[in-house]
Amino acid sequence: MGSELRALVVDDDRSWMEITREILEDCGLAVESAFSLADALGMLEQPHRLAVVDLSLNERDHRNQDGLRILQELRRRDPACAVVLLTGYATVELAVNAIKQYGASNVLRKEVFSRGEFRRLVLQTLSSGPQAAAEHALSAAAIGAAAGTPAGGEKSGSILVVDDDPGWLDILSEVLGDSGLHVRACGSFGEALGCLRREHYRLAVIDLSLSRRSAGSLPGRERPESLEGYRLLAAVQGAGTPVIVLSGLSDPGLIEQAFNQQHVFAFLEKQFFNRKVFSQTVMEALEREESTTELDVLTEREREVLDLLAKGLTNKEIADALVITTNTVKRHLKSIFGKLKIHTRSAAVAKAKGE
Repeated sequence: MGSELRALVVDDDRSWMEITREILEDCGLAVESAFSLADALGMLEQPHRLAVVDLSLNERDHRNQDGLRILQELRRRDPACAVVLLTGYATVELAVNAIKQYGASNVLRKEVFSRGEFRRLVLQTLSSGPQAAAEHALSAAAIGAAAGTPAGGEKSGSILVVDDDPGWLDILSEVLGDSGLHVRACGSFGEALGCLRREHYRLAVIDLSLSRRSAGSLPGRERPESLEGYRLLAAVQGAGTPVIVLSGLSDPGLIEQAFNQQHVFAFLEKQFFNRKVFSQTVMEALEREESTTELDVLTEREREVLDLLAKGLTNKEIADALVITTNTVKRHLKSIFGKLKIHTRSAAVAKAKGE
């Protein structure tokens, strides 16, 4: 890393690792990553300007406080390094102890994390101290880029973001806001459903589990349809809104079902969250949304039914051609009529022919 100003991020959660890494890199820091106490201790031979450390480095043991041991070692080996404790288990007592006994400069709680506030804290840290000017010549242009000033004006239309975790709502809202997008943030199924009834959105970003049970796989034997976020997908797509799923659930069957049955635009996993990838996916979804036709709100099967209807086939003939029942054909036609806001077969044929 040469003479670059260095930062150390220690967190056993990859999604939080990526979030903090990207903000630090945007601020001009060369970032080293460690996922455990042993990894972190091995990186303390070289000095760092800033360290961001999670308190607990064992997701199976909430009493784990390896982060405090790292703070202790940093204070002993690298006293000039500013340290931020970023944790989901902060208490007032812990915060006071981390600052007074272990030399932390700040204690931040993950559940109320704000990218903007964290960025400002990093920039303030870089600009403070007697050796700051020699260590890091942060230009006005660099500060502007780190602050996330949008390159252009705010784009029209809103993005619906649905997640029961306030920290993730803040993160996603700030990332989208940095791109000049207006965000409507919802923390529950009911709130989001109400918003969909009142307003049309250009794009929806939805977590599948809205009951604080997000995990690495589908909980128990629960069916996808019982997940509030999954149920919300149908309502969103019924309104013709493209969807990006961002979830802590990573069950392959659930992901496949979301693509095949709900036709989501993309499925991103929180544990591998990357701000740049997320932003690019959002832009791709919006570009596709701008170029969609009226029939793009239909599923692949609904398009097949509509195409056969336009050729003059009866319900029974459509069922025979697609190897489905006539009742299934009727359900598809009801969905098609609802999405296209029509009431007759002749109107459906006209839509299919672009009339």
